[in-house]
Amino acid sequence: FKGGDTCEYLLSSGRFLGEKVWQPHSCMMHKYKNSEAKNCLVDKHVVFIGDSRIRQLFYSFIKLINPQVKEEGIKHGNIPFEDKSASIKVDFLWYPEVNGSMRQRIKSWTESSVAKPHIIVVGAATWSIKIHNGSNEALAQYKINITSIAPLLEKLAITSDVYWVLQDPVYEDMLSESRKMITNEKIDAYNEAAVRILNSSSRNSKAKVKVFSVSKLIAQETIMKSADGLHLPESSRDTNAMILMNVYCNKIMKPIDGSCCQPQPPLTLIQKIAFCFFTLSIIGYLIISLIHRNNYRKNKSCTDLESGEERKPAISTPNVSTLEMLLHCFCKLGLIMTYFYLCDRANLFMKENKFYTHSSFFIPITYILVLGVFYTENTKETKVLNREQTDEWKGWMQLVILIYHISGASTFLPVYMHIRVLVAAYLFQTGYGHFSYFWVKGDFGVYRVCQVLFRLNFLVVVLCIVMDRPYQFYYFVPLVTVWFMIIYATLAVWPQIVQKKANGNCLWHFGLLLKLICLLTCIYFLSYSQGAFERIFSFWPLSKCFELNGNVYEWWFRWKLDRYVVFHGMLFAFIYLALQKRQMISEGKGDPLFSNRVSNVLLFISIVSFLTYSIWASSCKNKTECNELHPSVSVVQILAFILIRNIPGYVRSVYSSFFAWFGKISLELFICQYHIWLAADTKGILVLIPGYPMFNVLVSTFIFVCVAHEISQITNDLAQIVVPKDNSTLLKRLLCIAGFFTGLHFFSAMQNQSRH
Repeated sequence: FKGGDTCEYLLSSGRFLGEKVWQPHSCMMHKYKNSEAKNCLVDKHVVFIGDSRIRQLFYSFIKLINPQVKEEGIKHGNIPFEDKSASIKVDFLWYPEVNGSMRQRIKSWTESSVAKPHIIVVGAATWSIKIHNGSNEALAQYKINITSIAPLLEKLAITSDVYWVLQDPVYEDMLSESRKMITNEKIDAYNEAAVRILNSSSRNSKAKVKVFSVSKLIAQETIMKSADGLHLPESSRDTNAMILMNVYCNKIMKPIDGSCCQPQPPLTLIQKIAFCFFTLSIIGYLIISLIHRNNYRKNKSCTDLESGEERKPAISTPNVSTLEMLLHCFCKLGLIMTYFYLCDRANLFMKENKFYTHSSFFIPITYILVLGVFYTENTKETKVLNREQTDEWKGWMQLVILIYHISGASTFLPVYMHIRVLVAAYLFQTGYGHFSYFWVKGDFGVYRVCQVLFRLNFLVVVLCIVMDRPYQFYYFVPLVTVWFMIIYATLAVWPQIVQKKANGNCLWHFGLLLKLICLLTCIYFLSYSQGAFERIFSFWPLSKCFELNGNVYEWWFRWKLDRYVVFHGMLFAFIYLALQKRQMISEGKGDPLFSNRVSNVLLFISIVSFLTYSIWASSCKNKTECNELHPSVSVVQILAFILIRNIPGYVRSVYSSFFAWFGKISLELFICQYHIWLAADTKGILVLIPGYPMFNVLVSTFIFVCVAHEISQITNDLAQIVVPKDNSTLLKRLLCIAGFFTGLHFFSAMQNQSRH
């Protein structure tokens, strides 16, 4: 690995993903929109100097600024372009040969009184080959001329970005008779001369002419599609223009999915404090471990040499203290967070863009589903949506979502719509699970609330600190957190209606239904009143949690997308528990849920409903329109799946332990993927082993799953310490947590002030 200069890789190496998507070696390339290009190039002057090939690049470049531009300029003359709204000037200067005229033009910019262009793109050679019939004398003169121009370009490179575009190969079979002397052998000789001479006199690494050699690689793959064998097809020159835009603009615009040419972000104040905290935790744990090991050696049992028996030590080994467990957890977490930072903030590991193909999504899906079937076991209980079944459900859904993310399948609308149902199913389980607990247990204590909130949010809070990301960035955790609080508030507010109370008087059931109707009314109102929603979540401190890029629109959009499904989960739990209480369903091992006739009818309706939704989702043509319908219809497929999974007794009595294992760590898997499986905040793919895509996925996946499992254990251990059952101790811990967030807010304010 040659180092962290991804600009060099962007300009010199890469490969095609499919036919049109260019993947630079080691980094991700951002696709610039015209508004972004204007913002980057505002008040800039860009100059392209060269022949007809450079003119092609010029047109592709200005189309990134204004897509309406037509190629109507003079073929063998200068072509100006200006965008007055952003004060951008881009000029093409016709100098088809590297000669005295080109030298004079470049020399004029080196004079102190003249305004220098901010970007200079130069390249020429094919005309010299053509005019002089490919003679060796022309090549020798080319070397002399470029030797005289090189110091001038290097001088300009001190204050401007200067790029020398190497000559692309030609498709010799398609060349006209007047161009037959332009051979790839001659082009290689001219390129070799340019590379050898440029920068040969420059000792300052910052004042170098950047050699744009990646165009050669692109041309080798696409020149066969050329109209005349000399000029690149439009898609290839557009790729070259996009590379040029990335080289210059990434360090200015800092796009998340454009890791090429971006410097490593500096450590923030909060990150430095976190680093010190984890370092002290590791040191503290090592000191305590050494002390305990030393004590253990002193008190260990001695072997009786005569009898060969062990004598028990007089002093028993002490139990692990709370402090030691705390330091142990933070020690492991510190090492894991270091790995997170190195993967997605330091320029240590490579990142690549996603590229979707049907095979990259459906083959892994088929593989894991078949694998899950091989781990089928009997359930401990045969109730509808028992713990093992819900873990299995979460597990296979999470694996499908992970494959969806790494394969970039969001570009394929039918897959996107089905994944939206899986996300909705998670929220459905949130409504079902929490409603069932509060309804049956009637436990509205602070301990329960704190346990749930801690388990949901601990990892995300740590990542917000270590990775310098807002809370709303990990949108799913805020979503389930808010819905949990809504469920809690709905059931805990007076009058508290629970199953035990409702069994004594059936009227309480209507009271609960009235509460649910009020909840549905509020959801409906907020979903169609963006202003009211934004006012609620714009109050401090909610605004600190739910703002993204300075507003709460993204939060409103995420909340609105699955606004009814938690209510559906609560309603389903209420109906199911009511039927169960009245013994209207049979949940014995191997027994159908209802009578044979009713079970068969419901099973048929469920299968038809499931397939109908899939057909509708697969026929979607417009994402916006389908997203509008999704909140109301997603419950159809969710309920259909539940009935198909639970009506037949033999299906309800088994589960996949493979999927259930992943289901137990599904939340950690969903969050960890952002930084240590995917890259650039989910926009790309982490590359630990370059050049071997399949092996890389295997290695990064193994580490990713192990880390998620370890974090799950750390969260469970810390939950027992941070959220104790004793109310007085819990109150003290809550005050400490409040102090922690107050300090975090204070340092965040200092950090923002220093940035501004």
